[in-house]
Parts: sequence; structure tokens; C-alpha cells
Amino acid sequence: MQFQYHRILAGDAVLTTFDVDSVVLQGNPLDDPALRSQPMLLPQGEDFSSLPLVVMLSGYTGFNHKVVNKSSMWQPSVPERLALAMQSGEIKPAVFVWPACETKLGGSQYVNSSGTGNYQDYVINEVIPAVEKHYNCGGEDNRVVVGKSSGGFGALSLTMRNPGFFRATASHAGDMGFDMSHFRGFADALTCWSKYGGIECFIQQLPGLSKFGFTEHAGIEAIAMATCYSPNAESELGFDLPVVPETGEIRHDIFDKWLSYDPLRMLDEENNADALRQLDHLFLDAGETDEFALQWGLRRFHEKLKAQNIDAHVEYFKGGHFAMDDRWQQSLKVIL
Repeated sequence: MQFQYHRILAGDAVLTTFDVDSVVLQGNPLDDPALRSQPMLLPQGEDFSSLPLVVMLSGYTGFNHKVVNKSSMWQPSVPERLALAMQSGEIKPAVFVWPACETKLGGSQYVNSSGTGNYQDYVINEVIPAVEKHYNCGGEDNRVVVGKSSGGFGALSLTMRNPGFFRATASHAGDMGFDMSHFRGFADALTCWSKYGGIECFIQQLPGLSKFGFTEHAGIEAIAMATCYSPNAESELGFDLPVVPETGEIRHDIFDKWLSYDPLRMLDEENNADALRQLDHLFLDAGETDEFALQWGLRRFHEKLKAQNIDAHVEYFKGGHFAMDDRWQQSLKVIL
């Protein structure tokens, strides 16, 4: 969770880290570290006083080390892409921070939860103020939030729950339409838990698994979502599942708790809709063949936006949920 990093990228941009020793994450339910290193991308120069702060939210299983690492010798990483885009003038200069909101279950969804910890408070009340103070950037009317997948959900959730805090928001293939997207993974999650001898056995074996495929991903993702959306301190596991592991029966009362976090349902509340209405820019996209059916959630979300007179830039690109690193530049060209 904590490490030091420093590398010069295109246009003399600097990829580095910024430590935040969190108060709100102290004693969190999963015993995850409170001291964390946030990856930072700083543009050329030393005076950032007029520059916006871009809060970059990673998808599920994304984490701070992953941001700074290269996964391909030939393709640029996201920070490298952004540095090149600033150098060429494709996007305007900005200070970028990737809040380290990962958990041992893969992610926090950037929400406050008694099952994982208060990660919304961590981002809004600790990381962003600390970065803005240290680098003299961002501030009121000069900060934006961008996320992919679970990070796209996080961007919308943080925006709606904190009206006026961000001036622009972008969600790339963000989680929405839970009744379609999450249901697709429940069968694989059930198979995973059965394969490993139950949920507790699966969690215990997870760190040492030599193979982590689609089934295992579905198994841990359902658990992670439950800790965020349906925590229950009185439950033996610490959370309630929307499916019965032994039979696969759907527990609609539990899944309804999940749906209360769905941007589709959140948009029905006027204060949430008004928070999106206040934005200068709202950018939304999804792949036409998204493996989690998130393009269909976006189509429904877009119709609700239009019905409530909320302006948004919406795109559907060719491709699926993966290999979409180029989409960050598309949104940042608009919202910066």
C-alpha cells in the first residue's frame, strides 16, 4: 500500500506518489492499511496554482502499484498516455491523483461502508484536501473526477453524494443497471464458492491461488460488492449476500439494498439529479459489446438524464470492457 516512486515522462511530466496517513481508515473492518501512497502525475513546471485537479478512480481490482506499472512493452500506461496528451496539447495540463482505495477483497466502490471502511470520506475529506494543499492546485470549481468501471460508478456516486464538489465528471463503462450487470455474475460466483468448499474457504485460499480466472473473479467480486452494499455486522460473514450459496435462490430484500446504490435508482432522487445538473460537463461512455452489459445500463441512464433535462455527452464505442485505456483521453479533452 505504501511505496516511493519517481519517473520522468513525456514533456517532463513526473509520475510519483503522495502519502496520506488516513484517520477515517484507522481500524477499518478488513484491517487494510491506513497509510497509503497515491500515484500522482504532475505536469511540467513547479507552479500548479491555476491547474485543475483530476481525481482518477480505478476499476475493481485496480490498485496503486498497478497504476505506475507497465503491463506492455509496446503500449503506454495510462499515466504515460496522459503525459503524451499534455505534451501534444491534446488535453490541457492538470494535476492527476489516483486515490488508493483498494481493499484486500479487491475494491471499496468509493463508498462509506461498515463492511469495508469509509472510503468516500477518505477521498473527499482526506486525499483531495491533502493533495490540493500540498500542490496548491484544484480547489472549488477547479476539480474533476473521472473513473472506469467501478471507478466510473465511484465518479457518479461521489458526484451525486457531494453536490458542487466537482465541476465535471466522467464515467467510462461505469457500473449501473445492477439488475442486469450483477445478475450476470451470480451464477459464476455460486459455482466458485462451491468449487472451493464455501465462501470462507474461498476467501482463505484466495491469496495463494495459482489460477485466478473468470469464475474466481466473479466469486470475490460478489463478496466485495456485498461488503460495500449489504454489510451486516451481525452476520457470520459480516455481510449479507443477495443469493443463497447452497441453492442459488435470489434474496430480493438484500439485492434491493444493492439497487439503492445503483446510479439508475439514485437518479430518481431529486437532490442526486440536481447534483449532476450543476456540473459544467458530464461525460459517459461504454463499449458496444461490454462483457458486463454496462452499455445497456448506460442507455437506460441516458434516457433518465434526458427526461430530467440533465445535459450529458454520451458515446458508445466499438469494443468491450477491457483494453479501453484510450477512453481517458476522450473524456479529458471534453471536461478539461
